[in-house]
Amino acid sequence: MSTSPELIKQSACAVVDLLKAGEVTPLDLLDALEARIGEVDGKVNALPTLCFDRARANAKALMGKPVAERGRLAGLPVPIKDLTEVEGVRTTYGSPIFAEYIPEQSDILVENLEREGGLVYAKSATPEFGAGANTFNEVFGKTLNPWNTSRSCAGSSGGAAVSLATGMAWVAHGSDLGGSLRNPASFCGIVGLRPSPGRVAKTPGTVVDNILSVEGPMARTVEDVALLLDAMTGEHPADPVSLPRDGTSYLEAARQPARLNKVVFSADLGITPVDPEVADICRRAALRFEELGVAVVETHPDLSEARETFQTLRAAGFAAAHAAKLRETPELLKPEMIWNIEKGLKLGMADIIEAETRRGELIRRMNAFFDEYDLLMTPATIVSPYPVEQRYVEECAGVRFDNYIDWLAIAFAVTLTTAPALSLPCGFSREGLPVGLQIVARPRGEARLLSGARQLEEALDLGTVNPIDPRPGK
Repeated sequence: MSTSPELIKQSACAVVDLLKAGEVTPLDLLDALEARIGEVDGKVNALPTLCFDRARANAKALMGKPVAERGRLAGLPVPIKDLTEVEGVRTTYGSPIFAEYIPEQSDILVENLEREGGLVYAKSATPEFGAGANTFNEVFGKTLNPWNTSRSCAGSSGGAAVSLATGMAWVAHGSDLGGSLRNPASFCGIVGLRPSPGRVAKTPGTVVDNILSVEGPMARTVEDVALLLDAMTGEHPADPVSLPRDGTSYLEAARQPARLNKVVFSADLGITPVDPEVADICRRAALRFEELGVAVVETHPDLSEARETFQTLRAAGFAAAHAAKLRETPELLKPEMIWNIEKGLKLGMADIIEAETRRGELIRRMNAFFDEYDLLMTPATIVSPYPVEQRYVEECAGVRFDNYIDWLAIAFAVTLTTAPALSLPCGFSREGLPVGLQIVARPRGEARLLSGARQLEEALDLGTVNPIDPRPGK
């Protein structure tokens, strides 16, 4: 079991069991990952910055403790998205502005993961400042979809998703504003969970009470996502919106079948075009709940104001976080960043008040919706993986989009409601490319979400737990 190929094929939960039983060491895992990265990362460019010396030093320190004191992850390696700072490790934000930046202190999230026995060994690729659902930047270049290397892996947690799909990670850290966890999970055939705001503590940014952007777990299975969520959760005094642990084990919740009576499928949430093939694959997957004795109906909550609301709040956040960069180094920002910052700077107080008012109403409607239904399902993305040279999806089902964000409405509409959402592999396109199903639960309902998702995962039995070798594009 300690040989690299055998370890790479194991689930994260199985690997942690091996660690706790003393059958493998954290150093064995790091050796296996380093070998696998050497074999495949040159073909996909998912983990541009490696820090194995740091990881091995931390592994040796961890191995000096009794097994019972090694945390929930017990020495499981975790790559960190290149938007999140790791002490002593190059962190670029995917931007030439930070191309050589080395933080002196880790983000709260990283500190918490390392306290739970996680070993940081790599930074995963992201687009510039996480902007845009296609992972490319001027520092490291393009990250390629391993199912077809001529296609996009989406983003912004694209490097994390690719590393999982190819066996260069057992679990991975990601973050999500408008689908940044869910989109790459869908395109790469893995599982990504956007938790409720505050579930995972992080170092606050410019807007200290921001609840649009959250940190979350990614893995190849629902159980493995739950394992990492358990290690991520908890409050921190420096994060004013972080939630305390309430005694819930999300891994145990995932393993217990939820009592579901009625779930919902919506192909478009009433707000977006969707590729017909993607809609059909997702509908057929959602209907598998009927085999489990659960009623499936087609409807959706009223999220009709989501597009304008999200655009306004996102632009305001981008202006707050990046306006100084636009003033000082505009030549180093990509066009999409400049557009978004300028949009934010043009907003007036009336625009912000109106958007906040609409967001409050969207949250109320979503909570009322879940008084009647247990889960909501939609496509995680509205298309299957598109050519990597295409910066973003410009058109779908005959509808052209005005900007680089609008094609993500099916994900960012859920963001506005504070509901947790998970992308689950649910099928393959005619080209053999993965399609993800977005599953949504009531705000703070991660336990039910994970339980329901695992039941459907077992019913679908797609075999996506097995890592793949990168497949050249045609």
